[in-house]
Amino acid sequence: MFHAVSSLVQSPRSPQNQNDQHHPAPDRSTGQPSQRPSGRRDAFFDNAKYLAIVLVAVAHSWEPLKGDSRVLQAAYLVVYAFHMPAFIVVSGYFSRSFDGSPSRVKRLVTGVVVPYVVFETGYSLFKRYGDHSPGQEISLLDPYYLTWFLIALFIWRLTTPLWKALRYPLPVALGIAVLASVSPDIGDDLDLQRVLQFLPFFVLGLCLRAEHFRLVRRRSVRLAAVPVFVFALAFSWWAVPRMNSAWFYHRDSAQELGAPWWVGPVMQLALFGCSLLLTACFFSWVPGRTLWFTSLGAGTLYGYLLHGFVLKGAEYRGWFDHRSLHGHLGEIAVSLAIAVVVTLLCTSPVRRVFRFVIEPRMRWAFREDPLRVARAREREKESA
Repeated sequence: MFHAVSSLVQSPRSPQNQNDQHHPAPDRSTGQPSQRPSGRRDAFFDNAKYLAIVLVAVAHSWEPLKGDSRVLQAAYLVVYAFHMPAFIVVSGYFSRSFDGSPSRVKRLVTGVVVPYVVFETGYSLFKRYGDHSPGQEISLLDPYYLTWFLIALFIWRLTTPLWKALRYPLPVALGIAVLASVSPDIGDDLDLQRVLQFLPFFVLGLCLRAEHFRLVRRRSVRLAAVPVFVFALAFSWWAVPRMNSAWFYHRDSAQELGAPWWVGPVMQLALFGCSLLLTACFFSWVPGRTLWFTSLGAGTLYGYLLHGFVLKGAEYRGWFDHRSLHGHLGEIAVSLAIAVVVTLLCTSPVRRVFRFVIEPRMRWAFREDPLRVARAREREKESA
């Protein structure tokens, strides 16, 4: 991801710029990834990241409200089927050039590991004191709330060279995800169930090329996405009382969800197919041109990590218990409010304030790159 992960997955630049160290996540390209000069961010991926982070935050705000509305529960399932897969696919796409070099490992540490330690500790303390839960532990091995994505991204990116070396990486990743879905003994350390069950989406991103994004940007795909989403909503409405929504979180095995072991592989493959289809439909609707929110795509990591404090704070104070919020107008108001909040959290002023913990430079902690130093000296000699 990064210079200091300023977006959930690398910050967008042109697909030709394989330097996955552009500011990550949940990356950009125009409606059809364009051939832009190296170094320029691609609007498509920035737009995709911003829209995805809004969906993530809005879906989180629905959790305490959805029990009162079958329609909201259906919308919740649809959003959960593709919002994180979309981020993860983009993360993989912009991780293709990760090679384990010192500079990229440094960015991985400063852009993922440090924010993970800070926010895992921060959310645990917030739970302990904000929710009066003295028993809440601070454990870097057991990700709390939304910090699981950071540790997952760390593991996925470290294994990137392996996936690039395999002849058939996606089938192997799917096989690992299937095995994880029937392995309750994996436990909760590092949220490995999620890491392994979401792995195929990251590996898929590694396998994608710019032309694949051009395919989903075609007008025919945009039009086809309409009935697909309509059917998905209708099916989810039907499935609400018949299906355990925990399948969409990918954090438990089939046995832990009270199902026979063979249901794990079936659900894993079925959900992968559904998520992939909805993710493609989502990408088809993402604008390719620069819009008012395009620049916010570079700050999605800020919105992702900070919006949880707003929602958890509201939950701890009992704000979601107000009767007025448990109706259609209340649900719409909450959705709009959190969309505005996460938008503000992605803006430049917020990024400047929190950059020291989300995108720290930490020059004091790393050795100078000898090659970079040598090049700098050569430039100085040439200019002298």
